[in-house]
Formats: sequence, structure tokens, C-alpha cells
Amino acid sequence: MSASAEESDQLLLSNHDSSEEKGSSIQTSIGGLRQGDSHEVQGKASFGMSVFNLMNAILGSGILGLAYAMSESGVVLFTILMMMVAVTASYSIHLLLRMCEISGVNSYEDVGYAALRRPGKFLAAGAILLQNIGAMSSYLFIVKTEFPSVIRTFMQLPPDAQAWYLNGDYLLLLVAGLVIAPLAALRRIEFLGYTSGLSIACMVFFTSVVVAKKFSYPCPVPLQDWSNVTLPSNPSWFPLINSTATDHMVALQNSSTVQDCTAKMVILTERTAYALPTMAFSFVCHTAVLPVYVELKRGTVGRMQNVANTSIGISFILYMLSALFGYLTFYGNVHSELLESYNSYNPHDVVILMCRLAVLVAVILTVPVVHFPARKAITLMLFPGRPFSWLVHLCITLCLMVLVNCLAIFVPDIKDVFGVAGATSSTFLVFILPGLFYLKVSSERRFAMHKILAAVIAGGGMCLCILSLTLITSDIVHRAT
Repeated sequence: MSASAEESDQLLLSNHDSSEEKGSSIQTSIGGLRQGDSHEVQGKASFGMSVFNLMNAILGSGILGLAYAMSESGVVLFTILMMMVAVTASYSIHLLLRMCEISGVNSYEDVGYAALRRPGKFLAAGAILLQNIGAMSSYLFIVKTEFPSVIRTFMQLPPDAQAWYLNGDYLLLLVAGLVIAPLAALRRIEFLGYTSGLSIACMVFFTSVVVAKKFSYPCPVPLQDWSNVTLPSNPSWFPLINSTATDHMVALQNSSTVQDCTAKMVILTERTAYALPTMAFSFVCHTAVLPVYVELKRGTVGRMQNVANTSIGISFILYMLSALFGYLTFYGNVHSELLESYNSYNPHDVVILMCRLAVLVAVILTVPVVHFPARKAITLMLFPGRPFSWLVHLCITLCLMVLVNCLAIFVPDIKDVFGVAGATSSTFLVFILPGLFYLKVSSERRFAMHKILAAVIAGGGMCLCILSLTLITSDIVHRAT
């Protein structure tokens, strides 16, 4: 081996050692990989652990909204769309890995810079910021809606009980101020990576409960489990069960006796526009792909693609099971946040209570993890190259916490979070930016297969973004008036 080759190898090892010290937010080169090289990234994570880490990035609050998406699109149409989104997400990861190999960078923002310089870096950072704001808002929305029900059940309070600790907004602010904000304000948060197992276990448990409850709930599902709860003559207590679900529960009461317990195969309405964005929101993991790639043992592009395919495949199965059995339990009356549908039947179900508690713990501990890349994106856009400052760090943390708490409090329905975030940031991260960046980074001939597919993905993503956002905005305005 020549002296220059030895120096190159030493530089590669030096860069990799530095990247390990910086964790998942590393920004250094992984050795200037070139397309066609057989070089392996010398990480330490096994194949199984890498699948585990990427699944943790995929599985999230989106699983709670997929049953509603199926109720608004039908079983067959939903399944086709889910398969299309999963395959496209996998292929866009393939494009990201090829761009990583070509340009020798290992973050989504740096891929954007390699493609379009500063505008590309700002596009990627902006999409990541909006995606993580949407994710944090959805997690906090779950805290707001689920925490009061958990407390009410644990304390065995009657439906008409009124207290400040049963107010979802107060509980949200309390949890955000005492738990989430201190964790999010830390400079390094590697120890929260241990919550990955808890999050995935929670989603597996949630899916198992949804499947099991399909065979123990009647059809049509009445407003309450009449064997355990007596409905008062005065219906004024409805909002006290959950103020965000009042309209849904009244509709459920009025329609349950005539509900058609037959699954719809294809449904096309304005509300179908929520289906694809919710799916895109559920499969976003692209900002975690390159850090996982760097840490993968014997990390080649092909091996990392297998990690991505396995992670997406397992997540797809969990998503489909929860969506299908959740829909087949409540049919057209499924709520936009699936756990609320179970609360409308029997809020004292112990298994559902355990499921609610597991989801609450998981989302509370996940919000600080999601907060870190959002804050990093703001720092990259506003203070590029600036040394670390606690003042800047804490100010950005405070502003983000205020913003996502306001969104969780004032947004009336979690489907709006899934819809808007899915139609914008998720669509950009999964469809538009990988295709657009690949067209600029790749040196292949103009009509090469990958370039054609990249153009199709980018163009299709843009059309999806415009169409979905238009229909969702129209629906929100219509409901507001």
C-alpha cells in the first residue's frame, strides 16, 4: 500500500472515531465514499440493533391515526396506498444512501448542501424542523387527551367529576414544564436512547390489544358498556369524559343502532385526503437513516438497504394490523385517535388503561428525543458555524416548547396534525427532497432508470402535497364555519 493510501485510511478512521463521539447528530465525512466503491463503514452496531434503532424512528404516534385513515379510504384502497407509501419510502432511502455514497456526507442537511448548496441545506433543515414540530405536537396532543382519562380511571372518579387535574390542558402544561422541558434542555441526550425499547414494546403491545379487542367488542359498539356504566338522564356529562370527543360520541350514540358492520372496500370523499399524509407521516425515518448507516457494522449501501427494508416491513405489518382491526372494531365510527374510540365504549377497561399508560410514558420520553433534531435544524439555519452557546440553546428550546404546546392545546383534532404535517414536511422528506436532490447529485445520464424514478417520486410528491393540503385546508375551514 502506498504512503498516500495509508494516509487516506488514517484520515477515514480519524473521521469515523470523531463521528462516534458525536452520536446520531454527527456531521463529519464518512470517508469520501464514491459511487461504485466497495468500502465498508466500520461501525459497531449489529444488523438487528440497527433494525431496532430505525424501527424506533419509524414507529410513533401515527399508528393511532391509521384506523381512522382506513375508515375514510376503505380497506382495499388503504392497503394499496399503504403499500405504495412503504415501497416509495424504501426507495427514497435507497436514493439517500446512493447520494451518501456519491458525496461522502452523512446527514440529510449535508446531502441537501451537496445537491443545491445553501438552498438545499435550508430546504432539508426546514422540512426536518416542521416534521419534528408536527411529531412533538402529536405526542403532546396524546398527553392532553389520554392523561385525564387515565387519572379518572385510576382514582375511580365518576364521569361528572370536575377538578383541575382532570383538565387536559393543565396536565399537558404540567408534564411539559416538569418532565419534558428539563430533559429537552440537556445538551446531550444519549441516555434517552434506552427508551427505544420501551417505545417499540409499547407499539407491539398496542397492536396486540387492538387485535384482541376486535373479538371482545360487540358490533355495533354502543356508546357505553351498559353492564358497567349507567347512562344518566342528563347528557351534560358527555364533555366531561373527554371534551375533544364530544361531537364524535354524540354521533356514535345516534348512529350505533343503525351502524352497518360491514367493512367498506373503497371510499372516496374529501376526508380521504387525510389518508396519504397520515401514512407519509407514519413512515418518516429518513433523518435517522444516515446516522444508523454510520453505526452499522460492515456497513455497505446494500446492507443498510436491507436494514431499511426490514424495518419498514415490520413496521408495515404493525401498522396494517392496528389499522385493520381498529377499523373492524368500530367501522365508520372509529375516532381520529384510536384509543379514544375504546374510551367511548368502556373507559374502565383495565387492558386499555394499561395500553394508555404505556403510550403516555413512551410519548412523554420521546418528545425530548424528537426535540433535539428540531433544535439542531433551527441552529443550522439561524446560527451556522457558531460555537455552542447555552443562551442560544435554551432560548431555542423555550421557543420550541411554547410553540408545540400551543399547537397541542389549540388544534382541535389530532388528524389535523397528521394531515398538515404529513402533507407538507413528511411529503418533502419522503418524496420530494430525495428525488430532487438525487437529480442534482447523480452524474448518471439524463434518462437513467434511477433518475427517471427520482423525477417521478419528486413530481408525484409535489402533486400530493398541493392536492392534500388544499383538501385538508378546505375541510378545516368548513368545520370551523
